[in-house]
Amino acid sequence: QGRLVESGGGLVQPGGSLRLSCTLSGSIRPINAMRWYRQAPGKEREFVAGIISAGNIKYADSVKGRFTISRDNAKNTGYLQMNNLKSEDTAVYYCDARVGSVWWSESGSWGQGTQVTVSS
Repeated sequence: QGRLVESGGGLVQPGGSLRLSCTLSGSIRPINAMRWYRQAPGKEREFVAGIISAGNIKYADSVKGRFTISRDNAKNTGYLQMNNLKSEDTAVYYCDARVGSVWWSESGSWGQGTQVTVSS
């Protein structure tokens, strides 16, 4: 069946960097697109970045120029490189993966997320 697994979060000072990873554990089905979302305390989940291919990438305005989304097809893993982190980036980060034509979240199943805290 598989489940989304995010990792790489942590506590970082403003201006620091983190790289988040996302895999589809328990499934060998290839991921062909990925999105990252985040949810801060008291706020709704928001879109951060999405990738279908190297030429088809979108970012939320708030992270443009600081975050980079990528995929490694060989590892069936996606990444979110986050640079120049700000306090307002503090949130739980979730990924969503598309297998075939279906996004994993459409099944109602999200991963546990990974906490990113930006604080001095």
